[in-house]
Amino acid sequence: MSGGTSPAGGSRRPAFHARIIRIFDHNADTRSLFLRLDDGAIASFTPGQFISLAIPLGDETLTRPYTIASNPGADEIEICFNRVPGGRGVGYLFDRQIGDTLDFTGPFGLFTLEAAPPAETIFIAESTAIAPIRPMIHRAISSAPAFPLILIHAAPDESHLLYRDEFARVADANPILRFEPIVSDAPWTRIAEIVRARWIDADTARDRRFFLCGAGAGVIAIRDLLRGAGYERRAVRYEQW
Repeated sequence: MSGGTSPAGGSRRPAFHARIIRIFDHNADTRSLFLRLDDGAIASFTPGQFISLAIPLGDETLTRPYTIASNPGADEIEICFNRVPGGRGVGYLFDRQIGDTLDFTGPFGLFTLEAAPPAETIFIAESTAIAPIRPMIHRAISSAPAFPLILIHAAPDESHLLYRDEFARVADANPILRFEPIVSDAPWTRIAEIVRARWIDADTARDRRFFLCGAGAGVIAIRDLLRGAGYERRAVRYEQW
């Protein structure tokens, strides 16, 4: 899924050329494309960053950001997106086939995680906004976390809980991670209830870290809820799509 508008000056970054080597449909409206750089190099990025794809549409070329859902060091780049009514850019991507090429610049973005944070950390995502959180979780686990990690992933139905089996396996193998998938018709409302009950009303500790990602006003509402309860601004990282 797209992460918003392209950053200013992004066109000045070197352009990369990649070939689609695999396609995976998560459900009826959500797809992942797996890209490999034409020169065989391994893309370097920090978990949470995105690339800006050039999307030629005949009358214009759009530039759209897509979060990297794969892990740093992998020999392929995964981008995950869903259909948007009237979205010409995403329509172009759904029409691509294995062997097609895509051009992009990047990586970009400051919503990142370099290593396991030095405090209990809660990752919260809704539907396809799990994309930047996924490599963050793997990076945190691989860097020997000393504090609990909690992943809450909410979606309106089971099919949109992307990577659910993968996260369950990681949590089983690493008890320091607790994975909580949530199905709700109102994901952000349910998330707000959980956040308030567990990390605001339950105690006065305010040293936790949060990473929030999602579309619409819900992610901002959770950010404001936490900051209003006394969590420092730097402790509540977020990205709104």
